[in-house]
Amino acid sequence: MRRATLDSVGASSGFGSWRHLTGRFFTALSPRGPAPADESWALDHLIEGEQALWRRMSGPDRRHAVGVARDTIRLLDTEQPGREVVAAALLHDVGKVESSFGTFARVWVTFAALAVGRARLIRWAGDLSRGGRPSWRSRVGLYLTHDRLGAELLRRAGSQTLTVSWALEHHLAPKLWTIDATIGDALKAADGD
Repeated sequence: MRRATLDSVGASSGFGSWRHLTGRFFTALSPRGPAPADESWALDHLIEGEQALWRRMSGPDRRHAVGVARDTIRLLDTEQPGREVVAAALLHDVGKVESSFGTFARVWVTFAALAVGRARLIRWAGDLSRGGRPSWRSRVGLYLTHDRLGAELLRRAGSQTLTVSWALEHHLAPKLWTIDATIGDALKAADGD
């Protein structure tokens, strides 16, 4: 049984632990992407549609994703866990591209959601399907629903079921996952949530 701690408060809101959030903030201050060898390694594990999505991700998000993928492989104790598992690790946060938010806007939205509740802030953001250029307010909703948006982007890109499912489920409690628990546990631990 997992015990709630101050460090896990953020997880109940779908954002991960304070430790995870703090680490992501400081690494996101540098806009650079992964090293060329890591970039090439990542692209080798993605199909064409996924590669296009990968290239839309920010440098810090791609760096984070490479670390998650490599840690997932290490935690699963296998040299090749399957392309769809590596793709799930690399693209779990791809939906964040829809908001076009940088680091400081993401921090603001995350703290606001922690303060007032993610669901309440999503309702405040309003209808996300209006079309046209999204307002700042609607971009808040896009960022907060990056899990659903990412799953849809991956589905349209032709990703395998596990990859799509993990994008949708990576902030959910393990009992709600549809993917194999061993793989989910490794992905979650590697992500630091």
